[in-house]
Amino acid sequence: MDFAVIQVFLGIAAGIIAYVLVYCLLFGGVYTVNQNERAVITNFGRAERLGDRTTLDLPIAQHLSPEHRERYVYPQVRIVGPGGPYLKMPWQKVHRVPTAIQTINIAFDPDTPDANSNGTILEGVTKDQLNIGLTGQVRYRVSEQNVYAYLFGVKRPISHVLGYFISILRERIANYEAPVVKDPTIDVNEPTSESLAKAGVSINDLRKNLNDLNDQMDQQCLSSAARYGIVLDASLITGIDPPPEIESALAAINTAHNEVSSKISVAQASADQKIEQSKRAVEIETNRAQAEVQPLRWLAQQIADLKTRGEHALPAYLRNVRLDLFSKAKRVVLTRKEEK
Repeated sequence: MDFAVIQVFLGIAAGIIAYVLVYCLLFGGVYTVNQNERAVITNFGRAERLGDRTTLDLPIAQHLSPEHRERYVYPQVRIVGPGGPYLKMPWQKVHRVPTAIQTINIAFDPDTPDANSNGTILEGVTKDQLNIGLTGQVRYRVSEQNVYAYLFGVKRPISHVLGYFISILRERIANYEAPVVKDPTIDVNEPTSESLAKAGVSINDLRKNLNDLNDQMDQQCLSSAARYGIVLDASLITGIDPPPEIESALAAINTAHNEVSSKISVAQASADQKIEQSKRAVEIETNRAQAEVQPLRWLAQQIADLKTRGEHALPAYLRNVRLDLFSKAKRVVLTRKEEK
């Protein structure tokens, strides 16, 4: 009886081992993770969580507003790093995500490839109601700290985060104002090239400040990792073009603006030069006057010192001065005092 039970158990064990071997070899029970990938394992469709920890406990949540902190709360899950082979049970499923930095055209619509002129130009409207065409790229990567949002939080994460980026970009374009650098030496009431630029077309400000626009976009999109599990590494807006029908008018406006700015710059340079010359002339005349006054002050100081030494000191000084003058003179005319 005992021998029969042992045989039954051995048969069950052999069957389990044979099933595991057949499953691993034929049905993918063994898997690996590449160097540029991370994996999440689900058991009966549920990802393995790290206790009660959520994404609000991570540094990426600091860019969320208080309202969004209540909305975008995802659990932290166990991440399987590169390596293998790993064993996967039949009730488990492997979800791989790429971690390499990827690039996508801002005009590309994953859901509708024919949109935006077949994914070549993205349209936008400036604050002066000018329709413009935008070209550029976005670099992004999956956030390893919020893989749950990328896999399970959003149905199509790339489409979702690209639409999020485009909505922010259009809002920035519609309200963009060029940064003004204040110079304390310039009168705020005086017309300058900077003040004239503000009265021009906003597309000029956008073209001249592409780096500032890209920096603003990077700051505005810092919360994408906590929202959708995608980190926007950089936005590269490379081109801003007006409609063809107003290209000539815009060129004429820019030419007139450049001419006015050039004349203002020349006038300012000429005025600065004249002011500097006047300052130098005043300085020279001041030094010359001080040079003429200094000997007189020194002489007055000497006479005052002689006066304090006694009543005979000053007459003696005057007699010596006269003798010195007589020795230098070629002719001396003396007048005789009339006797009373």
